[in-house]
Amino acid sequence: MKAIIVGGGIGGLTTALMLRSRGIGCEIFEQADTIRELGVGINTLPHAMRELAGLGLLQKLDDVAVRTDQLYYLNRHGQEVWREARGIDAGHDVPQFSIHRGRLQGVIHRAVEERLGHEAIHTGCRLGAFTQDEGGVTAYFFDRAGAHVHTARGDILIGADGIHSRVRETLFPNEGPPCWNGLMLWRGARDWPLFLTGKSMIVAGGLNAKVVIYPIAEGSSPASRLTNWAVLVKVGEGNAPPPRKEDWSRPGRREELMPHVARFSVPYVDVKSLISATPEFYEYPTCDRDPLPYWSSGRVTLLGDAAHPMYPVGSNGASQAILDARCLADALVRAEHPRQALLEYEKKRLPMTADIVRSNRRGGPEGVIDAVEQLAPDGFDNVDNVLSYSQREAIVRGYATKAGFAAVPGLAAVRA
Repeated sequence: MKAIIVGGGIGGLTTALMLRSRGIGCEIFEQADTIRELGVGINTLPHAMRELAGLGLLQKLDDVAVRTDQLYYLNRHGQEVWREARGIDAGHDVPQFSIHRGRLQGVIHRAVEERLGHEAIHTGCRLGAFTQDEGGVTAYFFDRAGAHVHTARGDILIGADGIHSRVRETLFPNEGPPCWNGLMLWRGARDWPLFLTGKSMIVAGGLNAKVVIYPIAEGSSPASRLTNWAVLVKVGEGNAPPPRKEDWSRPGRREELMPHVARFSVPYVDVKSLISATPEFYEYPTCDRDPLPYWSSGRVTLLGDAAHPMYPVGSNGASQAILDARCLADALVRAEHPRQALLEYEKKRLPMTADIVRSNRRGGPEGVIDAVEQLAPDGFDNVDNVLSYSQREAIVRGYATKAGFAAVPGLAAVRA
């Protein structure tokens, strides 16, 4: 069996490793001219890290990441709403990693090159079209100028080509652009003095205005860390069309961002100084897409952001793509026919990820901050008098169960 993988991001590269470990051949086709280590910080949760550890990547990731140990949810005034241990400290057998997205992708990319060979990755290849017949799939790839550069033949085609997926567009030509909820995300990273344990993650503020801060790598000295920050603010109406595709991931404007930063107070970090000291940062419209009725058509299926793009809530986007890769690879090994495998994969993963997409629209686990801020917009003296411990726990734990990384039994969250 041979798979054609469209997209050389985290999902596509992980899929290649999963297939290789099960004796299934594949080729990756990436539209960019090179696979570069782009982006800022992300979190990979224990259920996804367990899969990467199974591929032998744990030590290499440990070398370039931070093992997250504590998660703090604060209101915009800096008051603690919820706190809990994460990763190893929460009793999991593998860590939760805070890591630069590019470094995560780089570790997986190098493993693909080592195990499959450089020739398995084709860059500068944009999918133009694909056709299916009883024997397999044929895909046609073109360069930026529109010239045909490659024709690939395989048993299946996997669309791991992101939120602007060409494969998804072919399967659902009338879907239209992504859904924009009016929220803009600014992100950057800067070497900064460590705070709390040096491995802690902070989310302050509700869905319509929040700041997220966590270290993603060692710093220039033992007393500092490369610290990721993100500011998410509602700047438009939820029914507005999304910014043009060309405006995604563009350099942010300090004069637009800083008035929003003044809305937050975080006791552990001087947020204003951190962001002011960051020389370059980027802005992204936070978009998703409505869950699909199906992912697979014949010998073609979707994976990762091409299948279930979701709002950046709950540290779940990349983690779910990794889980997709494992599930699909297992289904291909078990099934008698590739089409059967794709349907089995879809049956297991589509409902679960659709639930997460919908939950992220409501704030995911961070909805516990919204719930408290709605009841006590000016702050509180005792959070238990605003929303009981059990009510707050139900919000956070419910999402963890939905997303597949529920806390280890017997370990309770730290009371605020």
